[in-house]
Formats: sequence, structure tokens, C-alpha cells
Amino acid sequence: MSAERYLLIIYLVLINVMSMFMFAIDKLRSKKRKWRISEFALLVSAGLGGALGAWISMNLFHHKTRHTKFRIMVPLFLVLWTCICVYLIVFVKV
Repeated sequence: MSAERYLLIIYLVLINVMSMFMFAIDKLRSKKRKWRISEFALLVSAGLGGALGAWISMNLFHHKTRHTKFRIMVPLFLVLWTCICVYLIVFVKV
């Protein structure tokens, strides 16, 4: 396996773990009525490759599941990143 493939895997694992923690922390803070992570930051983390982690956290913690933009954007980002990864693996041979 090439170094680029390892870097892509490491990046996606880290961004997804970070995204999961961001959603989980935001949920905990919402219950305690403390300072929250902005919706913009949550969506950016999903858009930068953390969509799977965001989607898992949304369903696991029932957080942001009623917000239309999260119900649309997170799965859209997940499909987009899946397509990017498939393209890179199949056509670019990363």
C-alpha cells in the first residue's frame, strides 16, 4: 500500500474521531446548558471528511437529528467523501 493511501486513511480516521467527539461534547454541553460548539463548526468537521463520525454521533446521541441542514448535509458529505475515496482508489491508485 502506498504512503498516500496510509495518509488518507490516517486523515479520515482522525477527522471522523474528532467529528464524533465534537458532536458528543456539544450534546453534553447542551444538556448542561453550557457554551456550545457552533453548528458551522460541526458542519465543517463533517464536510472536511468527518461525515461518518458525525452521522454516527447524530444517531447514537440523538443530536441535531431534527435540524434539516444536518439531516441533509451530513449524509450528503458522507456520499461525497465515499465517492472521492472510491475515485482515488479505483482511478488514481492511491
